[in-house]
Amino acid sequence: MTTAVIKRRAPARRPVAKKREPVPMVRVPVAAARLWRHVAAGFLALALVAAAVVAILLHVPERAWLSTAQAASRAGFEVRHVEVHGVANAPRLAVVTAALEGPTNSMLLVDLSAARARLRALSWVADASVARRLPDTLIVDIVERRPVALWQYHHKLAAVDRSGIALTGDHLDRFATLPLIVGAGANEHVDDLLALLGGQPRLAGTVDAATFVGQRRWDLRFKSGETLALPEGALAPAALAKFDALDRKTGMLGKGYVWFDLRQPGQMTVRVAAPVKPDKKKTPNKPVTI
Repeated sequence: MTTAVIKRRAPARRPVAKKREPVPMVRVPVAAARLWRHVAAGFLALALVAAAVVAILLHVPERAWLSTAQAASRAGFEVRHVEVHGVANAPRLAVVTAALEGPTNSMLLVDLSAARARLRALSWVADASVARRLPDTLIVDIVERRPVALWQYHHKLAAVDRSGIALTGDHLDRFATLPLIVGAGANEHVDDLLALLGGQPRLAGTVDAATFVGQRRWDLRFKSGETLALPEGALAPAALAKFDALDRKTGMLGKGYVWFDLRQPGQMTVRVAAPVKPDKKKTPNKPVTI
């Protein structure tokens, strides 16, 4: 029997891991007083949040704010001056009254949104803004409506803006140069009339008044005494342009005519002043079609 000897290799030795040298700690010097201030601030913030929650649940903010505002008012934070800008025609007293109409004059309690709403309710005011200037002044900026015509209806006159809002019926002599519009609904269509006349600026300067007939169309009365009946709607601009061209060519205005009718497309009917007979009686006007 043969005996074999098997030699085994010694197990490979694992490399010994090198010990890591500890990373040196760098200490940031913090003053003890500063550290305590940060800690105290954190606790204070938490305390304030907790107090705010409790205050809201107990309805304390309104009372506290009211007390603070009243104390501030006693200390001089009270509305004593109102500066108004942008007013030309609106009554200044009405503007100031609207700005101050709230329940309190405390600067901290003035409701700026409510004051703006009261100002915008005034007929002359298109828009407004209100701001505080501490300690005691409100700044009011007004965007006024601009009068564009005098509206006559039911024997009453009022200045109106482009949207047809009646601005005032007082002291209308300052608006004497504005065109006169007459009739029910004329104020609501004044912007259309101005656009119509704006297309013929030469002729617009000779117009004395415009009557809104049947709430559908316009009759124009010229300063020389004639009346021009225009068709309604989209036909009016072309008819007025045709009349302007004829007047430039023939000079019809101021020549004894009293009526021009352009309501029928493609034709114009004119009416002349009747001659005076020896008995001083006038003959009926006769329309002439051209």
